[in-house]
Amino acid sequence: MNSNQQNIIVSSLAKEVHEGLTAFPKYLSSKFFYDKKGDALFQKIMALPEYYLTNAEHTILTTHSTDIINSFSKNPDGFDLIELGAGDGKKTKVLLKELLKSNKEFAYHPIDISENAVEGLVNSLHEELPNLQVQGQIGEYFEVLDRLQSLSSRKKIIMVLGSNIGNLKHPRAIEFLKRLNNCMNDDDLLFMGFDQKKNPQMVLDAYNDKTGVTAAFNKNILTRINKELNGNFNLDAFNHWETYDPESGTAKSYLVSTKKQTVSINELELEVHFKAWESIHTEISQKYDDEIVAWLASESGLQISESFSDEQMLYKNYIFSKK
Repeated sequence: MNSNQQNIIVSSLAKEVHEGLTAFPKYLSSKFFYDKKGDALFQKIMALPEYYLTNAEHTILTTHSTDIINSFSKNPDGFDLIELGAGDGKKTKVLLKELLKSNKEFAYHPIDISENAVEGLVNSLHEELPNLQVQGQIGEYFEVLDRLQSLSSRKKIIMVLGSNIGNLKHPRAIEFLKRLNNCMNDDDLLFMGFDQKKNPQMVLDAYNDKTGVTAAFNKNILTRINKELNGNFNLDAFNHWETYDPESGTAKSYLVSTKKQTVSINELELEVHFKAWESIHTEISQKYDDEIVAWLASESGLQISESFSDEQMLYKNYIFSKK
């Protein structure tokens, strides 16, 4: 990462931390969970038995890979596969291997906010799939959408795995889908994962494992503030707390102050006062059903073309086209 990119990321963290911790109620963005340590913690989360999402989507991609890639394109001119929030690419590699095996003409463009994740993925792809055309890009979703149009004039498949859209409330999700729609030509497609509504206890367990990995992942945002903005958060003075509303399908994560305390963030020249049991909202993880997904698509000028699910109906991947 060059110094300009580093400065942009640090200034974005500073700006949003100041906004969130001076608001009422307090909040921080889950996108700042991710750095080298955060990436490693999330890898551990995905391996937890309680965290069903990764295995469910991996099963879908493995079971339905042939049907999925046949839905992408039958055009001999090929297409660009553009993935937002690529992470470590474990699930994506299932599709990439199938695409290479089918001799389809395509190029893969993984995009992620984490430089560590993008570099790790590109390096592993060069080793595992040396014939793959791959070009990684670092950035936030809304910042990179404008780049999509200029990649090439051929068909685009925009892919968002891991139910990343679940981190957005419905109005923001519609805004996000609309902006994706605006970047799509008439024959472009959107391939996106949506975690489905299910037993509420199963959802709670997925975001509050007994071993404390998820708690450490959430608290990593405080570690980043301490390290990058010269803060003095005492991580032991905050508890991770998870809630789930089965009516709205909304899971929320919080960090809760266990006592009255004041935290200094020197780079922001800011003192943050906490009452005992005051919360910082850190993440939303939305759950869906077919009706909600169809409504989101319709509001965004899209329509569902196909969908694929695991046997337990825990998770679904949808293909959307323009209306």
